[in-house]
Amino acid sequence: MTRAELTPRPLTIWLVNPFDDIPGEGLPPLRYWTLARVLAGRGHAVTWWTATWSHRRKVARVVAPALAADEGFAIRQVAVRPYRRNVSLARLASHRDFGSTFTRLAAEGVAGGHLERPDVILASLPPMEGPEAALRLARRLDAHAIVDLMDLWPETFTRLLPGPRWLVRWVAPWVLGGMQRRRRSLLAEADAVSSSTATYLEAVAGEIPAGIPTHVCYLGAYVQEYPPPPRRHPDAPADTPPHPAPLRCVYAGTLERGQDLDTAVSAARLLAEAGTAVEIHVAGTGSMEAQIRTAAEQINGPARLVAHGLLDRRGYTRLLGSCDVGLVLVKPSSAVAIPYKAADYAAAGLAIVNGLPGELSGLVTDYEAGADYTAGNAASLAALLTRLAGDRRWLRTCREGARRLAEQRFDRELIYGDFARWIEDLAS
Repeated sequence: MTRAELTPRPLTIWLVNPFDDIPGEGLPPLRYWTLARVLAGRGHAVTWWTATWSHRRKVARVVAPALAADEGFAIRQVAVRPYRRNVSLARLASHRDFGSTFTRLAAEGVAGGHLERPDVILASLPPMEGPEAALRLARRLDAHAIVDLMDLWPETFTRLLPGPRWLVRWVAPWVLGGMQRRRRSLLAEADAVSSSTATYLEAVAGEIPAGIPTHVCYLGAYVQEYPPPPRRHPDAPADTPPHPAPLRCVYAGTLERGQDLDTAVSAARLLAEAGTAVEIHVAGTGSMEAQIRTAAEQINGPARLVAHGLLDRRGYTRLLGSCDVGLVLVKPSSAVAIPYKAADYAAAGLAIVNGLPGELSGLVTDYEAGADYTAGNAASLAALLTRLAGDRRWLRTCREGARRLAEQRFDRELIYGDFARWIEDLAS
């Protein structure tokens, strides 16, 4: 086989995602920054279409002038109206802006010769408007259209409907039926479907026509950013001293009601009352940040709650590298399968304490990477942290298992290369 046959032909690829942080916004690269980097590194001309409004920070975003030279890909901003709350009519209106303005800018750019016609357009779902616009443009420009499932949308809205669960199950199809029909139409028309978890792909399997290519690429993490956890010979004696250092736990992520943060605060109080030396470090920002800071000031004793606010990339990796346990405090009703934080914890070699059933729970069990607690139950979380604090041999076993999980399933150096090759094969 010749070198030319080994090297894929250069493609023009558009990535359509308004949510992920862009370079310069502080946190480690997320899915679309990672994918853009990998595709550009493989010789493709990559443009990432994003919004002018930062979903996470709720501020107008600015693209660094030297970004294309530094990163190897371009970012184009789509003007949208701002919104302050994730669940609001203003946010839905902002999504409509994104879809309509992206369609106009892209069509005008190609027609005017300012943009190369894309070979592939990959758009995240949610929002609905991004992949809808991508499909319209793909048909007009003779490009391959890929829908990338980042969430179960609109099922995630079900938890926000008021009333008892039996009533919500009856009302949900009426309230969310229009969005579900739009998703079915999107998946039926797409040339291919990718997903950030197997759970999301399985949930919509009946909506994807037979023979349509599919691919799962986890959100992943850069394993190379973290040293492996300390190892100990399995025959070594138990190393829990009479007065061990406090068990250092971390929750990193958004501080919103969809997270199980109230349970963590209550567990910290239980641990303080019991005299258990556990530190719970909370890094992130959101509507619950003030509440977390107030609770941190009130909890006294061997157990502590520490609020860090939003950290930059260096501070984020340093905090994770200094901890023993990573807390996946996500309510099962959120419909999230595997959040970013789980992959980061595993990369840092942290024992994973998980409140989500399903795919993540299975991976944690298979790799002996930690254990589950019962979401919403502070006593369950406190008991699990007490056990990890008192059994340092088991803690170390979990940390080693978490690192193996990261190396084998979450390593972005591997899984995003596979993702890129799948996109190349689709366009070949």
